[in-house]
Amino acid sequence: MAKITILGCGYGTALGVLFSSYGHEVVTWTKFEEEAEQLRRDREHKRLLAGVKLPDALGVTTDPKAVAGADIVIICIPSPFYREAVCAVKPYIDKKTVVVNASKGLEEATGCRLSEIIRQELPENPAAVLTGPCHAEEIARFVPTTEVCAAYTPETAKYIQNTLACEVYRIYINDDVTGCELGGVLKNPIALGCGIARGMGLGDNTVAALMTRGMTEITRLAVALGANWKTFTGMAGLGDLIVTCTSQHSRNYRAGYLIGQGVPAAEAVAQIGTVEGYLNSKTAFRLAQEHDIETPIIEQIVNVCYNSGDPQKSISALMTRESKHERELFWLDE
Repeated sequence: MAKITILGCGYGTALGVLFSSYGHEVVTWTKFEEEAEQLRRDREHKRLLAGVKLPDALGVTTDPKAVAGADIVIICIPSPFYREAVCAVKPYIDKKTVVVNASKGLEEATGCRLSEIIRQELPENPAAVLTGPCHAEEIARFVPTTEVCAAYTPETAKYIQNTLACEVYRIYINDDVTGCELGGVLKNPIALGCGIARGMGLGDNTVAALMTRGMTEITRLAVALGANWKTFTGMAGLGDLIVTCTSQHSRNYRAGYLIGQGVPAAEAVAQIGTVEGYLNSKTAFRLAQEHDIETPIIEQIVNVCYNSGDPQKSISALMTRESKHERELFWLDE
């Protein structure tokens, strides 16, 4: 069994429930004393995980020194506050501790993937990414879930797989850190678009088209950024796209649904909370432009969310683009 510190008490609480229930020594960290006190008092995350009782063994703290002596530190912090959180605990992390990114975002100012922030701030620590099709609401209730761990060394990935996997939580490993991380990031704007389509009253055909062509955009951009296209046939690609584009648990989908019903994007996001697809769509589109990559769906998401674009006009713009061949050149067998 491992000593685990989890940064973040949203999705982090769900992982904490799972890992502590399977015998690990787990403490979750938040910088907000009010949040920590509520969790300690009620033993329940009433806003995100209503009805799920926190195990007695699961600790909650605001002390950044909680990372000291941990075998594994898992970071579940939204992208705008990610580097701040890493820097807050940086003085106390042992160099041998494996640091795992479990968040799905990009740093807006730099375009960095979140594991890149780990490597910049904690260059001597083994780093990994844990990603795939998962909702906190289901992980905390022990619904069978599969994810993928990608790491910078095979030993690190195998360590996370062997340590954290259990009968309800299966972990595959992958050597494509860039692809696994970008799969988790880039599906969020697509899920936002699927929610918008549903909110507009559009049907299964439209959502299927957005998901399928969205996966093409995800793969196209990720390959330009150094990923292996085959990664996107797995957990971090197709798996995560399906779960995020089709579920009411998905904050991206729910925010999109409100936008499709006419709620202004900023207001919809304020109602839902952290919506990484909204936060990262601009960054993803900027990266696409910098690498001369075509991402028409992401472009229209940015237009709707930040330029007050009309979703109906965005759908029309996508449907009337110049006709083209479906298959990408890099999808040919190697």
